[in-house]
Amino acid sequence: MVILGIDPGLARVGYGVIDVEAGGQQQLLDCGMIKTDPGRSDGERMVEIAADLRQLIRRWRPDLAAVEKFFFYRSSTTISVVQARGVLVMTLARFAVPVVEFPPMQIKLVLAGHGHAEKGEVLAAVMRELALEAPPRPDDAADALAVALTAWFQR
Repeated sequence: MVILGIDPGLARVGYGVIDVEAGGQQQLLDCGMIKTDPGRSDGERMVEIAADLRQLIRRWRPDLAAVEKFFFYRSSTTISVVQARGVLVMTLARFAVPVVEFPPMQIKLVLAGHGHAEKGEVLAAVMRELALEAPPRPDDAADALAVALTAWFQR
């Protein structure tokens, strides 16, 4: 089973692709970040996100996508991030990729054992589960891998 994990954003969208074999062994296939140009309009940036996500879907053909639920902050970027997240979910739906969503506390609980885990604890769990010698970079990609692993463990 191929799972695409996504850490949404407008400026940066983290992604992580894992493959889980029948015996439950997880393997990292790909991870990285979709980065948009801050000099472009929000609409142009969302078009860029959708285009890059389409390429990832075509390349990896995920059986499932896991998207981090947006945790609301009082911030000037809140609306833009929610809109970008909508573009991600819409693009996945166009390719008929089933989507599951997890809030940050649930991801922390599943991977680190408690919902208030520090970022380093979650990263250590990602590295352990995927047998990685070095942390995945950038941080957005590591977060996306945590979302993908949560989908596998919560299936």
